[in-house]
Amino acid sequence: MDDPMKSVDIEKKSVEKRMDSGMVASTFIKYAAYVVIFFGFLYFLVRYILPMF
Repeated sequence: MDDPMKSVDIEKKSVEKRMDSGMVASTFIKYAAYVVIFFGFLYFLVRYILPMF
């Protein structure tokens, strides 16, 4: 006699977290460059442009 509870198929799922460290590093460098340029521009405004007024 076949018992339906004994013939259970187990489905295994493996979830892989894919993270490209090179992509993360290049994105960090890009935004760090944006921040440096922004603060450089602010420094230029405060140091050279604002004293003219």
